[in-house]
Amino acid sequence: MSFDNLELHPSIIKAVKKCGYTRPTPIQVKAIPVVLAGRDLIASAQTGTGKTAAFMLPILHGLSQGKRGRKGAPRVLVLSPTRELADQVTQATRTYGRYTGLKSAVILGGVSYKPQFKALSQPIDLVVGTPGRLIDHLERGSLDLSMLEVLVLDEADRMLDMGFKRDVEKISAAAPADRQTLLFTATLDRSMEQFASRLLRNPERIDVAGRKLTLDAVEQHLYVADGLSHKKRLLFHMASDQDLTRAIVFSATKRAADGLARDLRRQGHKAVALHGDMSQAARNRTMKDMRRGNVKLLVATDVAARGLDVSGISHVINFDLPRAAQDYVHRIGRTGRAGARGIAISFASGGDDALQLQRIERFIGKRLSREEIPGLEPEVPLASPVKNVRSFRPRRQKKRFSVGLKANAGSKAKRQGRRIRIVK
Repeated sequence: MSFDNLELHPSIIKAVKKCGYTRPTPIQVKAIPVVLAGRDLIASAQTGTGKTAAFMLPILHGLSQGKRGRKGAPRVLVLSPTRELADQVTQATRTYGRYTGLKSAVILGGVSYKPQFKALSQPIDLVVGTPGRLIDHLERGSLDLSMLEVLVLDEADRMLDMGFKRDVEKISAAAPADRQTLLFTATLDRSMEQFASRLLRNPERIDVAGRKLTLDAVEQHLYVADGLSHKKRLLFHMASDQDLTRAIVFSATKRAADGLARDLRRQGHKAVALHGDMSQAARNRTMKDMRRGNVKLLVATDVAARGLDVSGISHVINFDLPRAAQDYVHRIGRTGRAGARGIAISFASGGDDALQLQRIERFIGKRLSREEIPGLEPEVPLASPVKNVRSFRPRRQKKRFSVGLKANAGSKAKRQGRRIRIVK
């Protein structure tokens, strides 16, 4: 199937072909007809499967058929959990809609209000934003959702994880009840089902095996380390590999990300950190440098695990294993994209890592290949995770007492046969 078969507006087909795309991905084939039909949708798909185009192409098609809304009253609102993802959705909107003449705006926290007020003071078609700043504009009256036709929840599971549930519900409540709602999520558990049931009306369901699509193109390796200093030596060695052209190194904390980036620069590598404590301007500069090839190693916390779209990532290195097994898939999904091969490397040391590794391998359904570097072999093997750990105490004598503050209370308890056991 080609994009021509999807009955999209000619201006959108022209933009898609300009990007060099010829065939839609599975999520696009399934989702685009549903969105065009005006149905609510729950789509379960990983990043890297083309889900942004799956909702943006039919949305742009619909916008091109109607009239522009009032000042500050968009017809479409896309909610994103992070500023990076919102920025990328905005770029996709402008790329796919370059020949439509539609007006869009991005509303993010951490940046100046002035350009946002200016954008919302004019008739606008589409707004992409993060929940917190959108709520702020709603309360200020600069954003009006009374004319909203489509609400998109992108990376909805991530928004729940980040504590945006109430914000999303508040935004939803400000929009017309008869709007079309599209929910995209990497995971679809019971809590997500309950959340979706309150926001969507009789939705169509689409499930794309994004995990396999992501992992099939990625070689996955594990290196056991004796501790922090050993992990750093492994990282420095790998950073010097000529096959490593551009990589993301995942760290557990913001402070550790800053420290690792600094250590890598001291080793002569072009490395920068990316995490939530950085200003939006600094994060934008970092991503721009990464895309331009001025940065070889991006040391990031999980703020970059989802929605980060940088072409040419040859390696993903899990300096620290993720806390959640599903985040492992999101992390390594940054490489092996667009038909290219990728390499994912994970370090493990200590008992906690052994348990995390077990969860990851169970989640992906395979065992990571164990590798060693001559001269950097671990001195201590990775211990097996302890299962069903329970603490035992020696048995103590139990004594039974009839308890009552008053004589009649005690007698009543005795008549009813009630006893309170106290362990000494």
